[in-house]
Amino acid sequence: MPMHHASEILLSLFVIFVAAQIGAEIAQRLRLPGVVGEIAAGCAIGPSALGWVTPNEPLEVLSEIGVVLLLFAVGLETRLDDLKRVGRSAFLVGVLGVAVPFALGTLWAHGSGFAWDKSMFVAAAFVATSAGITARVLQELGALRRTESRVILGAAVIDDILAMLLLGVVVSLQGGGELQLGNLLVVLGEAVGFVAVIGWVGTRMMRRGSAWLDRPIHPLSPLTVVLALCLGLAFLSTEFGLAAIIGAFLAGMIASESRQRETLEHQTQPLLALMTPFFFVITGTKVDLALLGSREALLMLAVVTGIAIVSKLLGGFLGALGLGPRAATIVGMGMVPRGEVGVVIASLGLAAGVFTNQVYAVIVAMSLLTSMITPPALAWLLRRSPEPRVVPPS
Repeated sequence: MPMHHASEILLSLFVIFVAAQIGAEIAQRLRLPGVVGEIAAGCAIGPSALGWVTPNEPLEVLSEIGVVLLLFAVGLETRLDDLKRVGRSAFLVGVLGVAVPFALGTLWAHGSGFAWDKSMFVAAAFVATSAGITARVLQELGALRRTESRVILGAAVIDDILAMLLLGVVVSLQGGGELQLGNLLVVLGEAVGFVAVIGWVGTRMMRRGSAWLDRPIHPLSPLTVVLALCLGLAFLSTEFGLAAIIGAFLAGMIASESRQRETLEHQTQPLLALMTPFFFVITGTKVDLALLGSREALLMLAVVTGIAIVSKLLGGFLGALGLGPRAATIVGMGMVPRGEVGVVIASLGLAAGVFTNQVYAVIVAMSLLTSMITPPALAWLLRRSPEPRVVPPS
């Protein structure tokens, strides 16, 4: 790497990290979750405002590592038995949280002039929840052990599998392509099998053999071993067509069964403080405000964001209604943020010629707006709602 290029990257890292701390501090002083300030800081220092930082491959890699570590830490506070207790609710939330946004998104896009096949591609950007945004809010509020949090995290895994399958369907339909049902069933089987086998077998192996983590002499050895597990499962997750954060979450859930769980939680905090701000700031830098300057674009953004919020809120609410209306509302709101997932799908749509630059900007802005609206709304709902006393059986 040329010396001048290395210095540019280091300067970008400095600017991003300092901007994240300032943004988070301002947000928290305004009684908002810190993640809101970090995303807003990204918008401010990105290409469409101050222009101090431009997203590039090294920064994207750091961003990905940050969200992988975040979901690993969330997994550390989540046990498999806890997810089993909310299995039915999580499944319903995951399924309805995909079906309702996809249906409403398709109808809106077709009504806006897109052909049916392209309408479904547009709707795919409405579907996948960004677990990283919600997980950070739940972690900041100390709410990861609440019933609603377990439902949201379980549903996020199901949501990711279904969103991946749905994306495969809509890509196959572009340009008159034929839908290969057999191939899609194989992909679905591999994804479900990966999550089930790793989650079930891994947790049982850790329960029986976590004493081996104590054998190395170095005091940080347990942390280094489980971090290797985290990175390995994150990689394997992508090989099965899933997001890397699903593998990281499973790795954390496996590590949560060890005798060193509390020590590992403590040791991961400095890593999270360093790495996770990069993900949220980089997410904020990706919005292009210049393409949203017209009245038409702003109207489209308002409609798209409204559909995105209402559809996820409705799907999550209906799926979790067995927990009671208040808890179901919290679950629905927790499923709203699209974050990086919507940005990725928008990028695919732009590359495939499905989206114009303006539609691409609207979808990206919608993804970021849902990510900024959710944290304060979710925090407000959690503070006003006592934790449900009864966890429904799966």
